[in-house]
Amino acid sequence: MSGGRRRLGRVWRRRRPLRVRLAMSVTAAVALVALGVCAAAFLVVRAALYEQLDLTLTQSARLAAQREPGAGPGVLAGECRFLAAPACAEVVSADPAKKPTEPGQLPVAPAAREVAKGKRAPYYTNITVAGYPARMLTTDYAKGRALQVALRADTVEDGIEEAARWLVLTAVVGVLLAALLGHWVSRTGLAPVARLTATAERIAATRDARHRIELPPPGREDEITRLATSFNTMLGELEQSVAAQRQLVADASHELRTPLTALRTNAELLARADRLTPEQRERASAALGRQLREVTGLVNDLIELARDEEPQPLVEQVSLGALVEHCVQSARAHWPAVPFHLRAPAEPVVVPGVPARLSRLLGNLLDNAAKFSRDGLPVEVDLVAGGPGRGPELSVRDHGPGIAPEDLPHVFDRFYRAGAARALPGSGLGLAMARQIARAHSAELTAEAAPGGGALFRLTF
Repeated sequence: MSGGRRRLGRVWRRRRPLRVRLAMSVTAAVALVALGVCAAAFLVVRAALYEQLDLTLTQSARLAAQREPGAGPGVLAGECRFLAAPACAEVVSADPAKKPTEPGQLPVAPAAREVAKGKRAPYYTNITVAGYPARMLTTDYAKGRALQVALRADTVEDGIEEAARWLVLTAVVGVLLAALLGHWVSRTGLAPVARLTATAERIAATRDARHRIELPPPGREDEITRLATSFNTMLGELEQSVAAQRQLVADASHELRTPLTALRTNAELLARADRLTPEQRERASAALGRQLREVTGLVNDLIELARDEEPQPLVEQVSLGALVEHCVQSARAHWPAVPFHLRAPAEPVVVPGVPARLSRLLGNLLDNAAKFSRDGLPVEVDLVAGGPGRGPELSVRDHGPGIAPEDLPHVFDRFYRAGAARALPGSGLGLAMARQIARAHSAELTAEAAPGGGALFRLTF
């Protein structure tokens, strides 16, 4: 049973809301301080009252010693049974056999005879006389004798009890105020957390990342506000990611619809091959193969772009001049009607990277330039080694229609195709993939309108 209770206690502690735990912590802390202050105040008041009474006893002992110097054992003066009576005094002998002829009112302890012998320092003690509380001082008096002086302590005891009642009342009020303060602190301090939690739950329920947490006005920022700001930033990124994902799916569906329709048409046409002439079958087969290659390339590009990051194969030192020359040769073979002019430095230009990915980047840039080049106009490829504080730079320029100002901010967007490019082959993914590969190699790919017409792409490492 005890083990079960302990488990239930642990579960209850784990499942308590943070607001309740914070309120209990603040209440406990403030209550502990209030109780500590009240306890300290009680001890201070008690010590002060007894100190005043002890001072009176000391003065009374001096007066009694001056009135009866060297008196024998017995009562010197006083009647301790009455509250208004002066202090009573008795002389105690060190020898227990020397008892006074008249019995005294004050109790004689062995410690008092030790004081009479000079073996112990004077001391104070609380006693009861005739049923009333009293305070007694035992001090040295003469050789072999001690003096005991006592006073009624009713007023001191009443003062201590009164102080105790007020301090207990103060402690109770302090604990109640601590509970209210803890509740207020938990509600006020965790209000942004509550809003954050409500927003997160609303997003989880609606799957709508457009919600934001309300932030306090400027000048009242704190750690919770920073957390809410970070959460809003994360929501913004999530909203952009979801929007980009939806746009990617919509664009991919749009781009795949036409080739898939053509594939189905050619497949249905080839299914009735017995009704076609050999030339028609050959044209349909060639069109089907071409469309399959386009769809395969489009799907591969979509898979690479959907990852939104480059894989991390082994990076090596790549000779950029040799790589550019190889890519230009491949472009010349693929675009025989377009002249490619390459200018590269004599000294080797080496950058860290992945040769296959850099080849893909350069191939996309060259294919894009050749696609827009007019007949007979060259594509200019310039490689610059760079200088102090600057890395190598590769530029690819064509002499085509160029990039319109309204299209310039979107040339690297997925599936974006300018008005002049809609009639040309391609899916609009080549430049988006080129920028992704460039960023994976810590390079920057930019586009601009070339002086004199055409487009100019710069790849800066």
